[in-house]
Amino acid sequence: MLQFKYTIRDAKGNTKEGLIEATNIRSASAILHDRGYVVIDIAPHKEGTQFKFFGGVNLGDIANFTRQLATMINSGLPLTDSLIILEKQTDKEKFREIIRQIAEDIQGGDTFADALSKHSSIFSLAFINIVRAGESSGTLDQVLTNLANTLEKDREFQSKVKGAFVYPIIIIGAMILVSAIILIFVVPKLTELYTDLDISLPLPTKIMIFISIIASRFWWLMIILGVVGFSALRRYRKTPQGGLLIDRLILRLPIMGRLNRDSSLTELTRTLGALVGAGVPILESLKIAGSVATNAVHRQAVSKATTLVEKGAQLSKALATDEVFPPIIPQMVAVGEETGKMDDVLNKVSHFYELEVEHQVKNLTTALEPIIMIILGIMVALLVISIILPIYNITSAF
Repeated sequence: MLQFKYTIRDAKGNTKEGLIEATNIRSASAILHDRGYVVIDIAPHKEGTQFKFFGGVNLGDIANFTRQLATMINSGLPLTDSLIILEKQTDKEKFREIIRQIAEDIQGGDTFADALSKHSSIFSLAFINIVRAGESSGTLDQVLTNLANTLEKDREFQSKVKGAFVYPIIIIGAMILVSAIILIFVVPKLTELYTDLDISLPLPTKIMIFISIIASRFWWLMIILGVVGFSALRRYRKTPQGGLLIDRLILRLPIMGRLNRDSSLTELTRTLGALVGAGVPILESLKIAGSVATNAVHRQAVSKATTLVEKGAQLSKALATDEVFPPIIPQMVAVGEETGKMDDVLNKVSHFYELEVEHQVKNLTTALEPIIMIILGIMVALLVISIILPIYNITSAF
């Protein structure tokens, strides 16, 4: 989606300026015309030299927005008034503009869900459909409260998982930086010294010098190959075949595979529980929930289960046909089908996998610290041996 800056005239003859998101300038003009405005001027929005790295709308912003909106509606404030208040309280310019547009669309006759759907890059399909179900049933305040709880759990869950890898990433980054400095700046000086002394070098030193030559002469090529390789891998993973292949390989990894599986199942069951609890039909809930699973293997399995449910199969039996899902999931879903409390059961399954992920992350973090220190020690020892051995040979010769 692109941003366009517009100047319009409303039905009262007032001139207004603002920003709108659309796929192209023609679509942006059509949206404004549909809202009853006369477009005076519209052009692509140029952000100039202003940095926007931290200006995007994240999960925390949406969770806070949903919580505050739910509180205001529960207090008896009309939806449009609540949105206008939230627009003034929001710090981020982009999110403030989105809230303003949503309020204008509702005032123009759109439902809340329809207004949200015009900003699908910010609000997920699950979010929009849960809101739509709440509007249809007249329980928007309750649905928003439950949705806020779900988003806050998602934010906390993602924060824990990401936070566990901060320390290892910093240490590994420092190791790579120090190694690069030694290989590019220190070793070439020592190589000149060894060459002047005309001594035979031991094998570890020859290997280190060879790596240093490659790193100092072709560092730019290594960076280019790394960036191109990473970009190609990301593109390949976005394809259906590439995503399935890579995610299958991830699931087979000793420790990270189980962590990835349980994280994906946490997101899947939590979203499915929220959708079912809001009153969204089971087929539509399955299609939406399947899209939020972080692993492509799970997305494919949910798609197969959805096809079986469309043909009349029970959800528990449809899930049991695929070995991707651990036995606990179809068993618990069967309990939900029998008791009529599918949303509660799915929330309990989600909580179970969330605790599993937290436990695995804690164990992984505890295990990574000594492993990283051992690897760091080995690297330092190899560097020291490679540098000291020739010097020792020189002193021994005297």
